[in-house]
Amino acid sequence: MRSFFNIAMLLFSIASFSQYKISGYVTDASNQKLQGVVVHVEENNIETTTDDSGYYEINALPKGQNKIIFNYIGFETKSELVYTDKIAQVLNVQLVEKEQHLDEVIVSTLYNKIQSQNVMKVEHASVHSLKQKGAATLIDGLATLPGVAQIATGNSIGKPVIRGLSGNRVLVYSQGIRMENQQFGEEHGLGLNASGIESVEVIKGPASLLYGSDAIGGVIYFNPEKFASLHDKVTSLEQQYFTNTQGTSTTFGFKVSPSNFKFLVKGNYTSHADYKVPNDDRIINTRFIEKDFKAGIGFANSKLATDFRYNYNNLNLGLPEEGIDNSGFRNPLFPKQEVDNHILSLNQKVYFKNSKIEADLGYSLNNRKELEALNEVALSMKLQTTSYNLKYYLPKTGRWEAIIGTQGIHQTNTNFGEEMLIPNAKINDFGVYATTNFAWRTNVLQAGLRFDSRNINTATHGLVGEEGYFEGINKQFTSFNASLGYKTNVLESITTRINIASGFRAPNLSELTSNGIHEGSNRYEIGNATLKNEQNIQFDLNLEYKSEHFEWFANGFYNHINNYIYIAPTGAVIDGNNVYNYVQNNAQLYGSEIGIHFHPHPYDWLHFTSSFENVIAKQDGSNLPLIPANQWKNNIKAEFEYANWLKEGFASAFLNYTFKQNNFGAFETKTNDYFLLNFAVGGKIVWRKTNVNLSVNTNNVLNKTYVNHLSRLKADGINNMGRNIILNLSFAL
Repeated sequence: MRSFFNIAMLLFSIASFSQYKISGYVTDASNQKLQGVVVHVEENNIETTTDDSGYYEINALPKGQNKIIFNYIGFETKSELVYTDKIAQVLNVQLVEKEQHLDEVIVSTLYNKIQSQNVMKVEHASVHSLKQKGAATLIDGLATLPGVAQIATGNSIGKPVIRGLSGNRVLVYSQGIRMENQQFGEEHGLGLNASGIESVEVIKGPASLLYGSDAIGGVIYFNPEKFASLHDKVTSLEQQYFTNTQGTSTTFGFKVSPSNFKFLVKGNYTSHADYKVPNDDRIINTRFIEKDFKAGIGFANSKLATDFRYNYNNLNLGLPEEGIDNSGFRNPLFPKQEVDNHILSLNQKVYFKNSKIEADLGYSLNNRKELEALNEVALSMKLQTTSYNLKYYLPKTGRWEAIIGTQGIHQTNTNFGEEMLIPNAKINDFGVYATTNFAWRTNVLQAGLRFDSRNINTATHGLVGEEGYFEGINKQFTSFNASLGYKTNVLESITTRINIASGFRAPNLSELTSNGIHEGSNRYEIGNATLKNEQNIQFDLNLEYKSEHFEWFANGFYNHINNYIYIAPTGAVIDGNNVYNYVQNNAQLYGSEIGIHFHPHPYDWLHFTSSFENVIAKQDGSNLPLIPANQWKNNIKAEFEYANWLKEGFASAFLNYTFKQNNFGAFETKTNDYFLLNFAVGGKIVWRKTNVNLSVNTNNVLNKTYVNHLSRLKADGINNMGRNIILNLSFAL
């Protein structure tokens, strides 16, 4: 940790006291000043908003050419190019009124473009909007996005699924660094809390060019909460109550930006009892307690920008057992998991006249324990990961942009418990890549190449032929990958994106070395040291139509994976557990997401959205397991305001139909179809100078009895949660 501070202080010491400043007023077509316009600097992601007189000011504009983006609800997004050829500049902007959504800046891709200029289609959603959909947890919110689902163990554990791929095939990023928390286990959740997270971006499809191994299925990228605007400070409080689990979630935050230095803290405490199924029985030991703390320090001027973050997350969660318990107690019973997760990250940008260097340095510590009784620690694994991601943005030449970079991790896994799932190990990754972006008129062409190398070294442990024996291995996996994408406007209102990309995933420790009972999966697992890389190629086609009152989109994909790794039974039994081992075969996944958004004139306050998503996954003529069923999602939303005290009011009805899953994998069973009705109402209450956000969500309004195909409790005959009313109150001072 000392090295992080040394690097930060060294970079601070080279900072210049001279500042490039830009300011001005934002108005509409009738020269009325617009308050609350988001002013975003694309080069370093600094943001501010206009005050009640429409005025904005940014005092730390990076050296060189900058793109300034102006976003405001109900108006067209506007961008302006500004060059820092003088210390202070004035830029007044006039926005044109038009009913459309904000065009968000996408951080997870290399060039940080707004979505309309991006070659890749990236799903973007704020955490606030996910909560308005009734999301009880962060992973619940993700599962509302097209093409995204979750493998869930009750209410406490959820693993993201992107177009049928999950586990180590989906890479999760938080605070700009990759999350490493033994994600090979089906019962290992994200280890992230929604507090202190601003938004999420989802890349659907291979992103190995951007992130290396484990991004074969896609990337989920969580953007941390932004610092306060310059010379501003904000104190916030949020309280949630969940009727089904008698759960509470309390979040407190404070952030201040008195000068070029910025600071924020965020704390959360969440507690849930066992969840109820529609017959009012509680599913025993689905209770959990979560504690989360986040802090950040930032600094920015015209020569550099620094963002240092820390996150501590503690999960104390029960492992569901057969039976019911209506006590309403919250402390998890045995067996249970205790998971500590620490994340340290440093994002550093240094600006030159026409180029910049960006570095993301990270350290994470995941301490995972499984307790069978008070003093019986069956499993204890400590995973430490250091990572780096260095990028050099070459000087722009006309319409050409280019980036070269290198990424890597050093990881150690150490066991301390009575049992071992995977051996002590060291993993080293190294990757180099180059990418270029060429834009003309409404066209963008993007291409890239990358080389990766992963080395896995484990120690020999135990006695040959016995449970817990692990033969030492020293394996190296390498891969070359490429991507090519093209975006154009076929017509003024129709955008087309075509992408073809390859990706890879090196086998994980569990797949290579397992030899023992995996309690979370109730089976005896045997690894395979001869496994090869998974290597895939995916083709994506995206079409979007946007007019003033009607929009539609259609996404189609085909994904071919060579050497797909899966687990299969051998027919043997050890200690009463069926024996499974890891094998490989080629697999194909294909499907689509289509949808519409309609808000009729003159009833612009009324919105109707509808989407359908499906994925089919095969290997060797049979179905892959853990593939989500087809879904049809509908939402009717009304927006309203009343007098001067109710702003941004809304009322939504969600009507979601999940089809039968008849394409089930071996050792699975089919899942019946079901229809869910959810409802939400809320708004912003203006009281003096305080804005109070209040919302009420009712999930599963009809108290429907159902089971999701991806529920890990399905095999035990346990249904999903019954009716759940979520009360949410938040305000900022």
